[in-house]
Order: sequence, then C-alpha cells, then structure tokens
Amino acid sequence: MKAEIPSFDDIYMDLASNLARRSHCVKMKVGAVIAKETRIISLGYNGPPAGTYNCDQEWPEEGCARSSKGSCSLAVHAEENAILYAAKNKVDLQGATLYITLSPCLPCARMIYTTGIEKIYYLHSYAEYKGIDSDEGVDFLVKFGVDVSRYQQPTAELQS
Repeated sequence: MKAEIPSFDDIYMDLASNLARRSHCVKMKVGAVIAKETRIISLGYNGPPAGTYNCDQEWPEEGCARSSKGSCSLAVHAEENAILYAAKNKVDLQGATLYITLSPCLPCARMIYTTGIEKIYYLHSYAEYKGIDSDEGVDFLVKFGVDVSRYQQPTAELQS
C-alpha cells in the first residue's frame, strides 16, 4: 500500500514539536514555526535570551526565578522568539501561519495580531496547562479575526 503524503500542516507541526525539544526550560518545552505560502520563514522555541543562563543547566530542579506575576523571569516564548527572529531579519509576517505546540498567552497573542499573522494552529491548550478557565490569547485573536484552530494529529491508517 502506498504511504500517504503528509500535509504541510502536519510537517510544520511535527517540526514545532521537534523544536520544542531544544528548549532549556525546566517547566514547559514549546516550539513554533511560522510559514508563508508553504515555505518556512521563521522558527523558535522557548527559553532564555541568547547569552544568558540556560535554566536546565543553572537551576535543573526548579527552573529560573519567578517574576512578580508568577511567570518565568528569563523566558522568551517560542512564538515570541520566532517573531523576533523574523523582525531581526526583516521578514514580513503579514498573511503568515503560525504552528505552535502551546496556544499563545495573551501578551503573545497581542504580538501575533500586531505582526499580521493570519492563521494559527496550536497543539495543546495554554489554559489547560495553567489551570485557568479560558485560552485568553486564543479568545483575543478570534475576537479580532485571526483564524485559530486546535491542531488535530492525523491518525495512522492500518496497512494491509
């Protein structure tokens, strides 16, 4: 039986999941891919800014210190890293699609909206991870017309 060719959505979400493995975060590993017209234009994973401390090396048990709001004090989110890398390299994100392993928090959602990213696929829910009632970032993006969907992993078909 002929193997099924994966969609670009499947390929990019697989890549985002693999990128998450590069993260030095002790608490949550997240990866992101930004694509436009079937081409990858930026990618990122969560962790501290380049040139600072790697949390898993400096604080392997507890991770980095917490901010006054309970967030990681060093963390740059995966989508934030991907957007910053694109900006640094003067890459236009208008009309792009973001593939991310964790739905965006509200501050990242505002950044995503501002850059002109038009579509988002996420694998896991930030609200479920944080134990909060709703995905505020997703709610914000949907309210302002961004197409946001929870990614459904393809089911492997049995071969005969």
